[in-house]
Amino acid sequence: MVVVDRFSKGCKLIPLKGLPTAMQTAEALFLHVFWNFGLPEDIVLDWGPQFTSRVWGSLCARLGIGVSLSSGYHPQSNRQAERLNQEIGQFLRSYCSREQQRWSEFLPWGEYAQNSLIHSFTGLTPFQCVLGYQAPLFPWSGETANVPAVEEWYQLSQEVWERAHVRLQRAVRRQRIQADRRHHPHPSYQVGQKVCLSTRNLRLKLPCRKLSPKFIGPFEIIRQVNPVVYWLRLPEHLSHLPCVPSQACASFGCGSYGRRGATSASGH
Repeated sequence: MVVVDRFSKGCKLIPLKGLPTAMQTAEALFLHVFWNFGLPEDIVLDWGPQFTSRVWGSLCARLGIGVSLSSGYHPQSNRQAERLNQEIGQFLRSYCSREQQRWSEFLPWGEYAQNSLIHSFTGLTPFQCVLGYQAPLFPWSGETANVPAVEEWYQLSQEVWERAHVRLQRAVRRQRIQADRRHHPHPSYQVGQKVCLSTRNLRLKLPCRKLSPKFIGPFEIIRQVNPVVYWLRLPEHLSHLPCVPSQACASFGCGSYGRRGATSASGH
């Protein structure tokens, strides 16, 4: 499980066995995050079954934690965690492609390396944001240990740390370049405004996909989840994905889909 702090950009990487239940997820967060940093005001989550369950909703309400769900088919709305997933995945594959059962052993190194990177938004490392200083790890210039097992462990640790740091730096630079190339201004909407929803990512009960409407609606915007994701008042057959990205919306009556107004269609 990947946890990212929106302020410091720091992360916690929590190894889990299989898909946890809502209570197991809560216990992991308490043990690895909340005990050290306290309860958050708000959490942005994906659409995992443990996060959409009544148990999770009731628990967060009891603790006074606000819950926001990322878009069901646009995970970039929680882009900090998604980007980190990609970066850590690349690092783990470089070490665990042949010994996949050992992946959890390398998580602490990935976490430390990630929290040691200077973030463009803050100009600081996550360690500096949270602790006020860069957490030291090893005195790499120290004398060679006179116990072979200790020296072997030390050399392996140094190798893993350096490789993790270099790979994550490269991943960050590469993703920044790709993001700059793909960046387009996101349309902005207001709460209460009616918009039409793109059918590109919807499964509609229509006989011919090519002849189906490009947009359906209009639907009222109930809440703005974050700058690029909105919560819509959708009919029951679409209630499983109320959060949608702004790029999947179009202003009602704007003519962007060929005619004023829109249509409704059934979906799975």
